[in-house]
Amino acid sequence: MNFTRGGCKTSSRMALLCSLATVQACSGPAAMRVVEETSAAEPVGVAAEPPDGGIVPLPLSTRAGSGRFTIGPDTEIQFTGGSAEVAWIAAHLAEFVPVDAATPRSTRVMPAGTRAAGAITLALDPALTSLGTEGYQLSITPDGLTASAPGPAGLFYAVQTVRQMLPADIEQISSLGRQALAATAIEDRPRFVWRGAMLDVSRHFLGPADVKRFIDMMALYKLNRLHLHLSDDQGWRIEIKSWPNLTARGGSSAVGGGPGGFYTQAQYADLVAYAAQRFITVVPEIDMPGHTNAALASYAELNCDGRARPLYTGMRVGFSSLCTTTESTYRFVDDVVREISALTPGPWFHIGGDEVKTLSAPSYAAFVERAQTIVRSHGKQMIGWDEIAGAALHPTTIVQYWRPNATARDAIRQGSSLILSPANKVYLDMKYSPATSLGLRWAGYVTVRTAYEWDPARLLAGASEASILGIEAPLWSETLVTLDDYEYMAFPRLAAVAEAAWSPQSERRWEDFRARLATHGARWSAMGINYYRSEEIPWR
Repeated sequence: MNFTRGGCKTSSRMALLCSLATVQACSGPAAMRVVEETSAAEPVGVAAEPPDGGIVPLPLSTRAGSGRFTIGPDTEIQFTGGSAEVAWIAAHLAEFVPVDAATPRSTRVMPAGTRAAGAITLALDPALTSLGTEGYQLSITPDGLTASAPGPAGLFYAVQTVRQMLPADIEQISSLGRQALAATAIEDRPRFVWRGAMLDVSRHFLGPADVKRFIDMMALYKLNRLHLHLSDDQGWRIEIKSWPNLTARGGSSAVGGGPGGFYTQAQYADLVAYAAQRFITVVPEIDMPGHTNAALASYAELNCDGRARPLYTGMRVGFSSLCTTTESTYRFVDDVVREISALTPGPWFHIGGDEVKTLSAPSYAAFVERAQTIVRSHGKQMIGWDEIAGAALHPTTIVQYWRPNATARDAIRQGSSLILSPANKVYLDMKYSPATSLGLRWAGYVTVRTAYEWDPARLLAGASEASILGIEAPLWSETLVTLDDYEYMAFPRLAAVAEAAWSPQSERRWEDFRARLATHGARWSAMGINYYRSEEIPWR
């Protein structure tokens, strides 16, 4: 039996644990126990050392202890809290408990009661307020492993840390036998609340299974925002029931004349739920008033001359715009925002707003301000690319900086918070070097070191760290067609961005990071990730 998780197949053990975690949460404390076992004892194996110093992003503090904790197929995983979230996190950890497939074994996941010797415990502790909502403490001693956090997100991130401490081959659910974790005490919390990546599924379409696999990769590095760029000149990628031609026609094209594609509303809602289970909030973007040719080709009334545009499969930007002087346009915007907002529990809606070259500044500002009103009427906080800062913004509107030479003056004056996505630092579609076959180079070459070695608090004059929500790495897809292409451009740079967003600036050092990152190549290979083997990293 195979189970597809995020586009890759893995064993029935994972499927059983994930499904039973849901049963636990729904069946009450008496039923909250997962058991997968056979009759005989596991033979003693040779313990392997976990990778030394390979955790990414770098934790806030790490203190080495003495001795080792041995983890194996008979290790009990206990949890407190009794919620569906915590039960699922415990089952998620069980996916990575070493297994010896050649011998009988047992894996137990249960609510915490009388602590068993050598157990793993996941504990909610609301008293750990100093860790914020996403921090955690991890204590590994010869007697057991305890992860404590004020909320479920922190427990999930503690599990990702434990996962990275185990050998890379555990990602294949292979026969590893018992493993030893060095005694360690970790206290950790993120620097920024916004740690994101953006997938452009408009220029080329990625199916739901591929997006789920990308979500899994993000989760491993404690990223918590997935920005989906759902519309552009080349394709419209989400079903809008009140405007069906958006997908029937606008969803049929892609850069280079590919087949296109789109998400049904059910598929999109499933992606949102899948991400949320991994503590990632989906941020939908419908780009407007520019980057709209797919919509203009779908409905003639969105054009000022009343004529539908032909589909577009090129890469040029800035030539398209909604007609900003007709009420049909604002009815369209309202319907689109309404339908997508109803499917998106997260608080944000991204309107794009970049590279509009066919409107006057007053016309552009008037459109942004009216779109902002529409977004707020549907209970969402508006986000836009940095061009929107020239309009009159509500203080809750968020400005996402992407242009290397842009200033934050107008956004700061209006009280807007900032997301930092400088193209010359974190645009993952930029080539690594002149030899890179994929990607573009208009913002320069973005090496792994370039993506890592910058201080977000020093990027924009006048922008204090308190005004910065965090960092997001966009991955535009003009030259990317398959998931392999997306992975190649994302890794290893996305791990560098994750550390820049999570770890204290004072503790980050390039030489230390590259040494830790070197251990992750084997993990990515075990996961089947098509990563770029940068010469900057001494891969191990």
